[in-house]
Amino acid sequence: MDPNSGEKLHVVVGATGGTGRALVRELLRRGRRVRAVNRSGTATMPAGVEVVAGNALDAASMVAACRDAGVVYNAVNPPLPRWRDDFPAAIDGTLAGAEAAGARLVFVDDTWMYGRVTGPMTEDLPPRPVSNKGLLRAWLAERVLAAHAQGRVETVIGRATELYGPAVESLLGRNLFGPAVGRGSGLWIGNFDEPLAPTFIDDFAYGLADLAEHEGTLGQAWHIPTPPAVTAREFIRMISTEIQRPLPVRRLGPGLVRALGTVSPVAREGAEMLYQFQQPHVADASRFRAVVGPGSVTDYRTGIRRTLAWYRTTPHRGLLPSGS
Repeated sequence: MDPNSGEKLHVVVGATGGTGRALVRELLRRGRRVRAVNRSGTATMPAGVEVVAGNALDAASMVAACRDAGVVYNAVNPPLPRWRDDFPAAIDGTLAGAEAAGARLVFVDDTWMYGRVTGPMTEDLPPRPVSNKGLLRAWLAERVLAAHAQGRVETVIGRATELYGPAVESLLGRNLFGPAVGRGSGLWIGNFDEPLAPTFIDDFAYGLADLAEHEGTLGQAWHIPTPPAVTAREFIRMISTEIQRPLPVRRLGPGLVRALGTVSPVAREGAEMLYQFQQPHVADASRFRAVVGPGSVTDYRTGIRRTLAWYRTTPHRGLLPSGS
């Protein structure tokens, strides 16, 4: 049975995070059978979604949660301070679940493994991480692709740049959209004039679902398409246009961010990722477009409008990125 058959079961592990919820919405839009997995087994989900309990860190739990799956999506995103301890176990757990079910595994990834760059990132760039989290990301991706090469599990990786959108915990969300709806001042930790091409969360989910359903993508990592790059200054200006007032944004230098890390665990973990916002942060998705298709590309103004609408009903939290 093909993965794009409506009868095939798609299991989303980490279904209550921003990416997980977007995946559930996208799969339902495509008419797929969906099972949402989180630790508690309780979640508010659209009608027709089966919700089950499962601990991604426990292989036996994942085998049970992924039973009868055709595709398993690893959308698990532990809190930054727990990455080193929890992420390897979550990879092993979801691989075990997919392998037992004979299912394909789609791994939700970012671009942190590439390290310092001077232009758009391509999938052919060798991993050159300059942070502990980038090093971990490189190792996790290698483990996922090794399972495919060994014939254990069909796997594919989808990578996104900095995410934004409803329910997304990221630098853009915490430091720009929250203050925009709260009439406060935003924060920025990088260069206002470096190019960046953030990924709208629903576009990421669309691309991940495309990868799951395309035989030619297996055993590889792929960049999900985004609109053309803008600068942080231009992105902030678009937010200001939508809220109909200038959004004041204060730039935090590396020294201040590191100082915040002495009192904030989140800031401490995020500080080593500062370099990403002091260089171009653009992923070249031309290979995806050539092999898979155009994907879904939400223009920034529309994405900003939808994100602001969500933030108006949701309390603003925190400072600094928490991963994708």
